[in-house]
Amino acid sequence: MTAPLSVQQLRRSYDKANLKLKSTADLEPSTGIIGQPRGVKAIEFGINMKDHGYNIYVLGESGTGRTTTIKKFVEGKAGKDPLPSDWLYVNNFLEPHQPIAIKLPPGEAGRLRDALQQLIGQLRTDIARAFDNQAFRDAALEIDHDLESNRDQLFVDLQEKAIASGAMLLSTPEGFRIVPAREGQPLQPQDMATFSDEEQAAWKEIHHTLQHQLGEAIHQARKLETATRDQQEELKRRVASSVVDVALKELKDGYATHEKITAYLEQLYLDILDNVDLFRVDEEEQDADSEILIAEEFRRYQVNVLVDHSATTQAPVILELDPSVSRLLGRVEHEARYGGAIATDFTLLRSGTLHAANGGYLVLRASDLFIVPGAWDVLKRALIGRVIHPDDPVTRGGAAVRSLEPEPIPLSVKVLLIGPPGLYYELHDLDEDFRSLFKVMADFGETVPRTAENEMEYARFIATRSHEEELRHLDREAVGRIIEYGSRLAGTQNKLSTRFGNIADLVRESNYWANTHEHDLVTVDDVEEAIDHREYLNNRIETIMREHLMDGKQLVAAGGSVTGQINGLNVSQVGEHAFGHVSRVTARTYVGKEGVVQIDREVELAGQIHNKGLMTLVGYLGGLYAGDLPLALSAQLTFEQSYGGIEGDSASSTELYALLSSLADAPINQAIAVTGSVNQFGQIQAIGGVNHKVEGWFAICRELGLTGEQGVIIPASNVQDLMLRVVVTKAVAAGQFHIWAVDTVDEGIEILTGRPAPKIHAAVKARLRQLAESLKQFRADSPE
Repeated sequence: MTAPLSVQQLRRSYDKANLKLKSTADLEPSTGIIGQPRGVKAIEFGINMKDHGYNIYVLGESGTGRTTTIKKFVEGKAGKDPLPSDWLYVNNFLEPHQPIAIKLPPGEAGRLRDALQQLIGQLRTDIARAFDNQAFRDAALEIDHDLESNRDQLFVDLQEKAIASGAMLLSTPEGFRIVPAREGQPLQPQDMATFSDEEQAAWKEIHHTLQHQLGEAIHQARKLETATRDQQEELKRRVASSVVDVALKELKDGYATHEKITAYLEQLYLDILDNVDLFRVDEEEQDADSEILIAEEFRRYQVNVLVDHSATTQAPVILELDPSVSRLLGRVEHEARYGGAIATDFTLLRSGTLHAANGGYLVLRASDLFIVPGAWDVLKRALIGRVIHPDDPVTRGGAAVRSLEPEPIPLSVKVLLIGPPGLYYELHDLDEDFRSLFKVMADFGETVPRTAENEMEYARFIATRSHEEELRHLDREAVGRIIEYGSRLAGTQNKLSTRFGNIADLVRESNYWANTHEHDLVTVDDVEEAIDHREYLNNRIETIMREHLMDGKQLVAAGGSVTGQINGLNVSQVGEHAFGHVSRVTARTYVGKEGVVQIDREVELAGQIHNKGLMTLVGYLGGLYAGDLPLALSAQLTFEQSYGGIEGDSASSTELYALLSSLADAPINQAIAVTGSVNQFGQIQAIGGVNHKVEGWFAICRELGLTGEQGVIIPASNVQDLMLRVVVTKAVAAGQFHIWAVDTVDEGIEILTGRPAPKIHAAVKARLRQLAESLKQFRADSPE
């Protein structure tokens, strides 16, 4: 009979020789990626390929800590890249709705903004002072005096002509009037009533001529006023120009080789001269309303810095966890202006994540990107067009609202999109743009080999968390326990999990318990307490199910022997918590021709994979026992007290054992639970969740009382996957619990019944022959 496994086979402890440290304080932080040479090479290739479209899709499930790891890895590579340019927007004085984008070397945008802000402030003082000058006032007064003199002369000449013609030019509140006069005095209306017809006709002629001359004089006066205004404006421009020229000279000289800034400064110069009266307003004499209006007018001279790399030391690596359209592209904001009008201008352009990552790297999670409507589409358009157009929520959807059309900013960014494998293959098949934009696939496995090197990398990862998050360092035994936990997560002794999010959480929680117990270093006991506490917080459903079993609401036996009855094991998942539990499987066999009927299958509670396992079981029976006689029987199998769906083939060997027990009338030891799938040749095949299944049955046996007879049969191919908890290995070491690993049904049935397999098979065959003969006799005796 097969011997139980030794304690050493039940878990793989860490090798102290592999961990060359006293504590994680001995290790330097690391940003490397553990045990993933294929994925690392893919990322390095994508980073080094500067051609268009070589963005990177990183295969990885959420919760693995992969996002943080990838970001840190890329940051290490970004140090070799040049610093990207600064970007800013300035007013387009000719087309204000089309702001001008200007590119500058890193750190220069802020300096230009500050310089222009200082310049405008200086000009408000210097221009006001230049106009508060006696020479300017005298020149302005002389221009006004010339206007008054020339304008007066026009009307003096007209008055002389009027008097010579027997009329006068009168100035009234309604304007100038031509009236008849005698001896230098205007005639009254009653005097004009005495005019003869000849005098009336003569006056009409005179009035018509003088009225025409008055119109011409007024026209000439207006021309004089216009010319005077032009002279005044020209005077102001000359005075302002002398100030602005001096103030702008240093800036112009500093940016003489920058065509865009040179052109902008020329526009700025002309706009200041056109709006010089803005600079003449005495700030101390402004009321609240005028102060707001003046401030709004001066916004035209601001500089809107979108990207400032003055404090940047390397190419940016941006992780965006909220990739909405506006956050990706930036946006055009709108605000209420004086008087209640809603307006916008270039100062209300806001940068987005693509602006921040431009010239560097953008890390996105597919789970974030594809949940936001439109985000994937705008990202694609930006990457295909290689420009950034800020989003304007007001005009989104085609609303007919006048907004800004800012000059687009060229885009050069490397995107790393982290998402599940299924999404990658779906996008690759259905989205042509995706294939052209994400040409590099970085495939990271969920596990890495458990080598000495990777165990040390695990230790460095733990050390990095402790250094960066200022946690207590872990001693060697605590590190070793987390390595063992990594194998447990991986589901095998020979691998380590790459779910570094879970590992990092365990480090933090272990630190919490070390802090609670005032330990200088995190110990193995702190790690165990963190694991136990996490288990406790998540196992409420498991506890309820076990209580039902202890209360007798679910029938189970952990001792004695029963024919056609066996304890099968399965795994349930509730959130992050997986646990094993027991299901009683029973078999009844009798005369008939229905064959093997699985009740759960008949009522559609069984899934396809389970049904496949059942049919495989029937193939085993037929191949082994129906070589020289028909397989004539009726048998019913069921999972007792199972009211939910059943899936998977890990119970196929369990069902087979129950069926063989019923046919051979060989009682099964109820202290032993079973898991494993079977093929048609009676070989036991590997299953998943072996640790949870063993521990689930052990927990039940411990609750009922360990007798030393209890244990679990597992597939031999799952032995390498055993990473059982210490409480189980201690019970095995004490002889209180056993674990058998089998390769064949024969090995398993011997352990369960205590009888040699040949005798079981002989009994089964005899029973099948008996059933066949009974059925034949029944048919012969039955009337036609």
